[in-house]
Amino acid sequence: MADDADRLIGVPEPGPRDPDQTEAFVIAMCNQKGGVGKTTTTINLGAALAELGRRVLLIDFDPQGSLSVGLGINPHTLESSVYDLLMVRGTDPYHLIQHTKVARLDLLPANIDLSAAEVQLVSEVAREHTLSRVIQPLKRDYDIILIDCAPSLGLLTVNALTGADGVLIPLESEFFALRGVALLTDTISKVQERLNNKLQLIGILGTMYDPRTLHNREVLDRVQEAFGDTVFLTKIRRTVKFPETTVAGEPITTYASSSPAAAQYRDLAKEVLARCPAA
Repeated sequence: MADDADRLIGVPEPGPRDPDQTEAFVIAMCNQKGGVGKTTTTINLGAALAELGRRVLLIDFDPQGSLSVGLGINPHTLESSVYDLLMVRGTDPYHLIQHTKVARLDLLPANIDLSAAEVQLVSEVAREHTLSRVIQPLKRDYDIILIDCAPSLGLLTVNALTGADGVLIPLESEFFALRGVALLTDTISKVQERLNNKLQLIGILGTMYDPRTLHNREVLDRVQEAFGDTVFLTKIRRTVKFPETTVAGEPITTYASSSPAAAQYRDLAKEVLARCPAA
């Protein structure tokens, strides 16, 4: 595979945000396999987009609350969370939003309470549209909303896909990660057909990539052959910096601003904006 620097030639520098944009472009960060860098990508892509002048809201839609932890919030101390927004009628979404250390980057946090919503939503009317309905007021105040989905294809993830304009799939550069992609793309197709015909696949992102290993290179070559231009040019390489940022509770774009990993997420942000003109 070509080097990242070579492959990113031709990706345009993003312009300023469109002043005529009236609603946020919503992206579901989705992969039913855990440990693929989904939450790390949500945090750092969000921060990189904020650096580019976009107003970004991150929604923690995983009962583990990893996104909240990664931004320095203890889920166990939350008085209310995205669960209340889904299940408690009349909850004001603006009361739940927390500002982060990064300008223009906000968070809608979650904790273990969200796991109960998976069961409780089953009996709701139009249950798949619940998230879309409750975040609608927030879409006027942001340019991009990123939803960090749980590592499953359950009702919470279907809610995220139903409420999204696009899907970004982080894919670990490892053979077993490939096996679940077909199931995930099948789920996306079903949501497109039955619940959300505007949903589009924004792209597949290679994560935890180590160019020194033949296995990693072969996996990404196979992904490229199967999905073509859907695969992002940017690849996120392995680094010890990511666990450190979780402890620090901030994105790598501020924790290690000049690091190669920060540059990779800035490149990814440019690619995302190139593929999502509405953002």
